[in-house]
Amino acid sequence: MKRLLLVIGYWLLVIALSAQNLSEQQIIDRMTVAAKAIKTVQCDFTQTKHTKMLKGEQVSKGRMACQQPDKLRWEYTSPKASSLILNGTDARLNKGTEQGAGSKKFVGEMARMIMNSVAGKCLTDSRAFQVSTKEMPSKYVATLLPLRKEMKRIYTKLVLHFDLEQSTVTEVEMYEKSGDHTVIELHNIRINEPINAETFVN
Repeated sequence: MKRLLLVIGYWLLVIALSAQNLSEQQIIDRMTVAAKAIKTVQCDFTQTKHTKMLKGEQVSKGRMACQQPDKLRWEYTSPKASSLILNGTDARLNKGTEQGAGSKKFVGEMARMIMNSVAGKCLTDSRAFQVSTKEMPSKYVATLLPLRKEMKRIYTKLVLHFDLEQSTVTEVEMYEKSGDHTVIELHNIRINEPINAETFVN
């Protein structure tokens, strides 16, 4: 019996060790496989913006609904109500107010970045980001350096925190060239539940 317990203990240790120290590509592969399985995400979020010019933090709260490949509702409920909606090629900001052509394109790009960050899909876009990863207890952390000029003008890097238990991104950090940075934490995450089509209309 004692020998059996030692054998079992040995194999449990082997399994535990083999699950650690993954290569960077293995971590990206695992995150990508999990992202591909995500069709919809619904959650609440807390957004904390650290501004270089102002002391303290600006905290906003809201809820998000995302449906792959191109639908997103990013809605702030406090301290001020507003929403960002992406539905195919249609991008709207602030309670359905349609934007001009240039602004609309920017809103659309921002919405896609948020959606792809939350779903972890930006990890595979080698034309948009240079990706590095590290393994930490209970999560993977991916750092994305933007390669496209439009993104590089605003952001120096994005950091995604991928929770192993939930198999999804639970935190996004966005660092701006201005020195400001924003942390978005996702709560009450629900994956692959049906979303009413009206969610992405108004």
